[in-house]
Amino acid sequence: MKGQWRTLLLAAVFGIIWMVAQAVMPAIIGLAIDRGITEKDTGSLVFWAMALLGVGLVQAAAGIVRHRFAVTNWLTAAYRTVQLIARQATHLGATLPKRVATGEVVAIGSNDLAHLGNAMEITARAAGAVVSFLVVAVILLRTSVTLGLVVLIGVPLLLLAVGPLLKPLQKRSLTQREMMGDLANLATDIVGGLRVLRGIGGEAVFHDRYSRDSQKVRHAGVQVGRLQSVLDALQIFLPGVFVVLVVWLGARFAVQGRISAGELVAFYGYAAFLMLPLRTATEVANKWIRAFVAARRVIKVLALEPEVTDPEQGYEEPPFDAELVDVHSGLRVPHGQLTAIVSDRPDDSAALADRLGRYAEGEVRWGDVPLAGLARAVVRRRIVVSDAGSTLFSGVLKDQVDIRDRGATAVAAALQTASADDVLEALPEGMDTVVTERGRSFSGGQRQRLVLARALAADPEVLILVEPTSAVDAHTEARVADRLHVQRAGRTTVVTTTSPLLLDRVDNVAFLRDGVVVAFGMHRDLLTQVPEYRAVVTREEEATV
Repeated sequence: MKGQWRTLLLAAVFGIIWMVAQAVMPAIIGLAIDRGITEKDTGSLVFWAMALLGVGLVQAAAGIVRHRFAVTNWLTAAYRTVQLIARQATHLGATLPKRVATGEVVAIGSNDLAHLGNAMEITARAAGAVVSFLVVAVILLRTSVTLGLVVLIGVPLLLLAVGPLLKPLQKRSLTQREMMGDLANLATDIVGGLRVLRGIGGEAVFHDRYSRDSQKVRHAGVQVGRLQSVLDALQIFLPGVFVVLVVWLGARFAVQGRISAGELVAFYGYAAFLMLPLRTATEVANKWIRAFVAARRVIKVLALEPEVTDPEQGYEEPPFDAELVDVHSGLRVPHGQLTAIVSDRPDDSAALADRLGRYAEGEVRWGDVPLAGLARAVVRRRIVVSDAGSTLFSGVLKDQVDIRDRGATAVAAALQTASADDVLEALPEGMDTVVTERGRSFSGGQRQRLVLARALAADPEVLILVEPTSAVDAHTEARVADRLHVQRAGRTTVVTTTSPLLLDRVDNVAFLRDGVVVAFGMHRDLLTQVPEYRAVVTREEEATV
């Protein structure tokens, strides 16, 4: 709201003009009747008729401008929220999926931004409702103190009457919102793992679970709907009763001669007009409750801090030929070589990859410089980590692979190294093919090869690949292994794997036991010298065969 106060203020100004113009119309009509028709004064009738036309034109113009500003406020609030969440996601990096479920982020982008936009949109009408109510009250007080007091006292009482519903509605809306986020997260997991679920026959189990959870969300929605329906009914019923009261009092005063015929007609107009600010007031309360619930979810994400932060005072960047050293595991990654990491526990090698890429805190040195002493932007530019969870984004394939804009030649070389050139040949539009969400139009092996090609096309000084060939067949894996060694010659490459086809083609292998390097050397030497290493690798070999 602070960032768009100018458009909010302008919307409020035109909202006030728009609604006050409507508020004074009954007064003008009453004057036209009393001074023009009753007194048979044609000049006065024409004058007040032209005044009514002028006020109508002002109202129309102000309504158009108010609406434009209101839409601007809606869009600004909604899509500024999207920008903030996207910027926060970039800032958090790997921390975001650890702290916030995917469904929660999806719910923010699909529902919460609309509620925040609605809260900003209605501020113009809210300002107009307040001022126009005061204008009508003053006019009525000047005509009849009794009617004026009825309006001044009655409207706040009507608002207080719906007050007890607001807090329960907010609580139920918050509960439903949290359940919807959980359900969206479950749906995302099911869609993402549908192939696996079909393979193990788990579709029915997850279908039943989704059905049960969706029924709980439906029940929570019904609870919200019940209160919402009562609130909506009161928005019509209470103002209606109030209008009937004002009209009845006005009619009695006219019969008693306390007000003129024109004033009676004006009272009818006021009674009809008061429906608008009254309904606007309850609508404001309703939309701001929903916005408050949405804002709490957005703030929860924005309040997260990344696990890895930039140092207050950074070191100078290390030279190109610097060696990476992980103190915790004892791993030393020689510059310009292809080094493989094999672990008796896959999680240990994945954690080591995160430390080397500074996605997790750890004592890692790059030459004489601690990795934690470098800005994250420097590390991301010079070290690229492509883990097993890497995926493709929606958009044109060319933009997905050539993220550093290195040109067609570099991309072609990366695709050839990743043995993904056949994937490209099968696409009618080639590199101009539009990738679906998370690359679901590709098979698991195709998607993995395209992700590998993307990492290779970036051509970083240090490339860390986590299980880059786990989803491809043995022949493809052998081609990737041969080409990777050639394509990355002279640059540092780290691969976590237990595949003999890859291990037989690397320069060095580091074997981890309980997260610590216990053996380092050539693959074939380790096979004969380290029984534990042989046991880990041959299990993988047997599974492949």
